[in-house]
Amino acid sequence: MSPPPYNSCRNKSCGGGIRLEQRRLHHIQNLAYDIMEKMNTEKKDQDMEHMQKIIDYLSRAIGSLTDPTGKFSIDYVEEKVASAHYLLFQNEKKLFRKTFNKQSV
Repeated sequence: MSPPPYNSCRNKSCGGGIRLEQRRLHHIQNLAYDIMEKMNTEKKDQDMEHMQKIIDYLSRAIGSLTDPTGKFSIDYVEEKVASAHYLLFQNEKKLFRKTFNKQSV
């Protein structure tokens, strides 16, 4: 089942919508960089089942972003990348920063 399309404000004059989207995409990017850095620095014996779950979440996020129709759910992508980050770091503080105060943008 594919995620629902993301309704962005790109072609509308919604003010803070684009800034919020940019902040969320930046957050997703930072989580992905954290994951990449940790995976490359910790070459020790890693639990394959644990790693498969992380890879599954990241693959689902990438799959959503590469939808040929160009529609993707930023909520879905953020959820999958944040879940992979949590599995790797066990850090709930960074898990769902998507609870940005949308009025503060």
